[in-house]
Amino acid sequence: MLQIDILAVIPGLLDGPFSHSILQRAASKNLLKVRVIDLKLYGKGNYHQIDDYAFGGGAGMVLMPQPLADAIRDLQAEAPYDDIIYLTPDGSPLKQTMANHLSLKSRLLLICGHYKGIDDRVRQKFVTKEISIGDYVLSGGELAAAVLVDAIGRLIPGVLSDETSALTDSFQDQLLAPPVFTRPAEWEGMNVPDILLSGHEAKIEEWRYEQALERTKTRRPDLLSEDEEG
Repeated sequence: MLQIDILAVIPGLLDGPFSHSILQRAASKNLLKVRVIDLKLYGKGNYHQIDDYAFGGGAGMVLMPQPLADAIRDLQAEAPYDDIIYLTPDGSPLKQTMANHLSLKSRLLLICGHYKGIDDRVRQKFVTKEISIGDYVLSGGELAAAVLVDAIGRLIPGVLSDETSALTDSFQDQLLAPPVFTRPAEWEGMNVPDILLSGHEAKIEEWRYEQALERTKTRRPDLLSEDEEG
């Protein structure tokens, strides 16, 4: 079983994503356990303060080092983490290969940034991996954490009803997925390609590869190596 703990400033944002569909199925099969921890529980004073102004001035607040350190050490005392991941716009871009790798772990901690981020000393002292889900800024890391957990959780063996489904997703082989069709075979004057109705598995797979390659060349040529482009 993979356990993912999430340190969140607004844990309520994560009430829904893990209670439905594939991730809920993963939890019910005891293949994935997601635990959301409210960082404010480690805040100090009557208001459970977890943020403060940035040294040097500037707009926005920064998550203080001590509440984060206390939370991390408290959770580490239960069992060590394979990785402590900080969700941040300046992290490494999330790729399918990264999700594949993380799905093989047994225990992960995700830290959700907020405001202007977290005190950099926490990043230096505790964080082992920093991940960005895209070149844009969110109000906080909670939604990014939900995206990461979904990308990882669906890859755990036994989670998907069709074990080969995840292996044919876009990006698994550096190609976008080919076009897909379902019934009816003719719809509003548009027909499903004949090859998909032929029953010839080898030719169908060849067609799918050609379509995936062409779609990738057209839409995401950056995914292709020089050899494939040539």
